[in-house]
Amino acid sequence: MAFFFYFFFLLTLSSPSSSASSSNSLTYIVHVDHEAKPSIFPTHFHWYTSSLASLTSSPPSIIHTYDTVFHGFSARLTSQDASQLLDHPHVISVIPEQVRHLHTTRSPEFLGLRSTDKAGLLEESDFGSDLVIGVIDTGVWPERPSFDDRGLGPVPIKWKGQCIASQDFPESACNRKLVGARFFCGGYEATNGKMNETTEFRSPRDSDGHGTHTASISAGRYVFPASTLGYAHGVAAGMAPKARLAAYKVCWNSGCYDSDILAAFDTAVADGVDVISLSVGGVVVPYYLDAIAIGAFGAIDRGIFVSASAGNGGPGALTVTNVAPWMTTVGAGTIDRDFPANVKLGNGKMISGVSVYGGPGLDPGRMYPLVYGGSLLGGDGYSSSLCLEGSLDPNLVKGKIVLCDRGINSRATKGEIVRKNGGLGMIIANGVFDGEGLVADCHVLPATSVGASGGDEIRRYISESSKSRSSKHPTATIVFKGTRLGIRPAPVVASFSARGPNPETPEILKPDVIAPGLNILAAWPDRIGPSGVTSDNRRTEFNILSGTSMACPHVSGLAALLKAAHPDWSPAAIRSALITTAYTVDNSGEPMMDESTGNTSSVMDYGSGHVHPTKAMDPGLVYDITSYDYINFLCNSNYTRTNIVTITRRQADCDGARRAGHVGNLNYPSFSVVFQQYGESKMSTHFIRTVTNVGDSDSVYEIKIRPPRGTTVTVEPEKLSFRRVGQKLSFVVRVKTTEVKLSPGATNVETGHIVWSDGKRNVTSPLVVTLQQPL
Repeated sequence: MAFFFYFFFLLTLSSPSSSASSSNSLTYIVHVDHEAKPSIFPTHFHWYTSSLASLTSSPPSIIHTYDTVFHGFSARLTSQDASQLLDHPHVISVIPEQVRHLHTTRSPEFLGLRSTDKAGLLEESDFGSDLVIGVIDTGVWPERPSFDDRGLGPVPIKWKGQCIASQDFPESACNRKLVGARFFCGGYEATNGKMNETTEFRSPRDSDGHGTHTASISAGRYVFPASTLGYAHGVAAGMAPKARLAAYKVCWNSGCYDSDILAAFDTAVADGVDVISLSVGGVVVPYYLDAIAIGAFGAIDRGIFVSASAGNGGPGALTVTNVAPWMTTVGAGTIDRDFPANVKLGNGKMISGVSVYGGPGLDPGRMYPLVYGGSLLGGDGYSSSLCLEGSLDPNLVKGKIVLCDRGINSRATKGEIVRKNGGLGMIIANGVFDGEGLVADCHVLPATSVGASGGDEIRRYISESSKSRSSKHPTATIVFKGTRLGIRPAPVVASFSARGPNPETPEILKPDVIAPGLNILAAWPDRIGPSGVTSDNRRTEFNILSGTSMACPHVSGLAALLKAAHPDWSPAAIRSALITTAYTVDNSGEPMMDESTGNTSSVMDYGSGHVHPTKAMDPGLVYDITSYDYINFLCNSNYTRTNIVTITRRQADCDGARRAGHVGNLNYPSFSVVFQQYGESKMSTHFIRTVTNVGDSDSVYEIKIRPPRGTTVTVEPEKLSFRRVGQKLSFVVRVKTTEVKLSPGATNVETGHIVWSDGKRNVTSPLVVTLQQPL
């Protein structure tokens, strides 16, 4: 009877069941006790299927099973099914799936990584040659020169991964550089049905471009000449040019599905990657409901560094994503290169803009009629101001430069819509929220982007000219100036880069650091135009993109170099080295600016600062963290034992953890405290930290404190004397502050830092004090 039951249920796996395609079902990730599997079942897979067969609805099919970073399976379930599964004695938790989205070469030189240096991080790490970076993204275009394996030694012996072949991705696409390539689409297809293979590749091949771009940023080979439509000409290179790459494709036309992302984590860890790079994110949820956080914990538990993009929701506060403390969360900054394309108005004024447009330009010296989409007759005003599909009247646009407001559809799509309606050029104006942050795009017609103030000035000029009794109508042209180097100030925090505080755990400062993420040149697939617009038939080997998606793989590659130079460093030690050596001043010697406002930026914008690879190689001291430290952190976050097991697959003794400290006592390289003002005039807390000497033996570090305004900060002891490398010493930071007058619900944030210095190295940690007035 049992054999018949298993055989019957396995038949349901061959095609989506009625439950799987039901409109009231969702994909759930089911966590199962990893020690439980009745002996009558040959595999966990058979046991999972039998568990599902007991549900009241039609038995659903299993999408993925997980065995490495997580123990369980994913399946399409109704809410009733999910609830029933929770009653199963060996089911720990049932997690609803999220749909994530992408956080969309001068940077090595800007970061101080020069291939000609006889010493330094590249030389010390042999350019990362024995390390494997797993890129979880949209796949890869393997034929690009960035993934050539010339001069590389054999694939590392520890590597267990595969190159999954298909009709459009032969096994020979992998080599000693691209050592593995897989794809995961079960979760995507469970929600959307069978993929349309005329628009997507059922293989690791990249049909979007994002994955190819991020992979080459982290570990692309040196390629010369490299440029995009004639811009950014020079040598293209990734951070770890000899590191090996493994592509894990999880993102498809409609997004990136948690069940597939978790499968990629599970497989990448089993394959033997050393670093995981993830430029994908979604809304912030508790860690035990976050498949990325769960997968990342399983990775760091095996000694694998995980770098994740902070998100592109900036410049607003509380927009940072991927905030689990075991991941390194990366925001975006600018580099000292720009692509100016200025708007010259008929009244003689020049408005600064940026663009990467390489096609036929506007006639030099000629002024063109200028119109604003939002003031054109025949539309609803709002849609036409944004230049949405169907909103523009060709009779009013033809032969003109059109001003479009930023938002809703992509910037490149706006240009395509203007071009289809007969427009000769386009200006995209930021809204108030975007501020002055500019992103250069590969437009399909002569076009440029201007800031919010520039947009206001252009609209004002159009309005005043249109009302004028003179015969002069508004006119403009766009002046493209190519590539400009040596820009000051740089770096600047990119306007789009997501900001803190950390929505889930404000005591953990996120983002951790920023890295180059604006106008980054990297490899690009064939068959995809640089604008990403389907009608764009131009082809280029490299493209220029912006986003924290581009910043994240910079840190992934740097982590590979640091791991190669220091094989004994844990993921937390690598992150600590990046954090405590980061800098907060630009190349003009001034505090880093916020691109959106032009004002000085803050720790909520950049975390600990901008990465400094050369200094990170020799940080002096590191703040190390074990998996058990993270478990204590979760205990002090008031997570239940079930929540903690879901994340860590370990039972927790929370009684001991809570007696030992509070959530801020995780051995993190930054310090953040939130005081709730409940009428107490004086408030205080303490942090306990332990540092490990990775510098010189017989070294002495002394403390320097810059307390946040309105606080008193003391550190005990004030001197740390190390006798040997690897020695650990602890210290206590005490913070006292007094109540400030705030309206209900308001907050006050003050920042400072503490620095341990041996006279040669400065180990710097930001210190953030937040006062909140309860509602």
